Amino acid sequence: MKIKKLNTAPAIMLTLYNTLSKEKEALPDAERIKLFVCGPTVYDYAHIGHARTYIFFDFFAKYLRSQGYDVFYLQNITDIDDKIIKRAVEENKQPLEFAKFFTQAYKDDMRSLGIEMTSDKNEAKREGKILYAAATAFMPEIIDQVQRLIEKGYAYRIDGDGWYFDISKDADYGKLSGRNTLQAEDAVSRIDEAVGKRNKGDFCLWKFSKSGEPSWKSGIGDGRPGWHIEDTAISEKFFGPQYDIHGGGIDLKFPHHEAEIAQQESASGKKPFVKIWMHTGALLVDGKKMSKSLGNFITIRAFMEKYPPEVLRWMTLMHNYRMPLDYTEKMAEDARTNLNTIRRFLWKLEFNLKQETFKTKSVLLDDYDYSKFDAFIDDDMNTPEALGFVFKALNDANERLSQLDENALRRAIDFIKKVLKLFGVNADYPEIPQEIKELAEEMEQCRVNKQFEHSNRLREKINALGYKVENTNTPFEPFIYPG
Repeated sequence: MKIKKLNTAPAIMLTLYNTLSKEKEALPDAERIKLFVCGPTVYDYAHIGHARTYIFFDFFAKYLRSQGYDVFYLQNITDIDDKIIKRAVEENKQPLEFAKFFTQAYKDDMRSLGIEMTSDKNEAKREGKILYAAATAFMPEIIDQVQRLIEKGYAYRIDGDGWYFDISKDADYGKLSGRNTLQAEDAVSRIDEAVGKRNKGDFCLWKFSKSGEPSWKSGIGDGRPGWHIEDTAISEKFFGPQYDIHGGGIDLKFPHHEAEIAQQESASGKKPFVKIWMHTGALLVDGKKMSKSLGNFITIRAFMEKYPPEVLRWMTLMHNYRMPLDYTEKMAEDARTNLNTIRRFLWKLEFNLKQETFKTKSVLLDDYDYSKFDAFIDDDMNTPEALGFVFKALNDANERLSQLDENALRRAIDFIKKVLKLFGVNADYPEIPQEIKELAEEMEQCRVNKQFEHSNRLREKINALGYKVENTNTPFEPFIYPG
């Protein structure tokens, strides 16, 4: 059951940009928000473009739950596909084992990014974790949906090839991308090539078995699924023929998501298949599309050899999810600086509270109102504006830090912790090594004794070890933090 928002201010209706209507629309009113996001085709390690999409939708689900909404988040994994078979053959591997290896690698990468998952559908509903559904585990559902499309006259057979969807039979085909049946012919993104197709944009539902390729027995001919059918078969299994929100990268809008709509609405006869379609913008690297041939292909694992995973989350959410994101090294460094700034300020507030270095007279901090932060997020998940509000609040508190009373400190600490938790960032003050503490105490003693030259040398040594020290008004209690 949907719960009312937790803040006490007047509720602001959450609106989302619907790629289908090309307008902002209210979050669907449902007892449980059913969210499906297209997962990866597992033939290589996931890259930072994947991370952008999955970090955003993880944040989206977390935000809805923080506001009291019940969310069932489902994501498919394409573990049988032409690309998987081709790459497995090149590496002399069995396609299903090859896909299994990269499925696990993908899940490991998602865990490292703070994305929680489960294999229990009930736990997914109760705890809000992502339920991953691999295509090969749902062959009966896939075959059943293809059979229904055949029976309803939407599919035709090409001998020696497979079953294809006839896009000319669907009067609404192209409503998501704005392409009609003829315009679909100029597509260059994973359009199935086959001799005997009725329309160039027709796509494969079921591929007949070939020697050496994985195959499943069925009444429509032994074989394996096409790319698009697995998503609708899986979502129908868990959500039924209609649900609330479908997400994915903008590169999937056509032909993949267009095909999903055509399949499901034709198979069930119910419209709309999905109420709201959400798409993340493309990720470029130094202004160019990411590719191995250009040498700018960055896996999540390669990124995390240089930066903590929280930097990737922060960098992603610093940008509007619908806009293209042009990744540069400077962007990652700026994100790290941004993140360190807000965490360091939180720790300083906690330090001041612990040391009781605060005023007893009340000081009002108007900007530490979580409902104002919510208002930006409620406007189509506007995380850049929300973060701008956070840093404005930080600056205000920093300018008046020496004037804050205990209540103001606690309020600011609570606000920042809520933001960091929502963004998937660890806000805990780190354990400072004993060596650093002792050096800082010695440095402080030298400063008090006016041995400034030696104090400066100790400070430089502490800096070289990766830490910073700020002097405080409390003797021998310096504020130490990573830096």
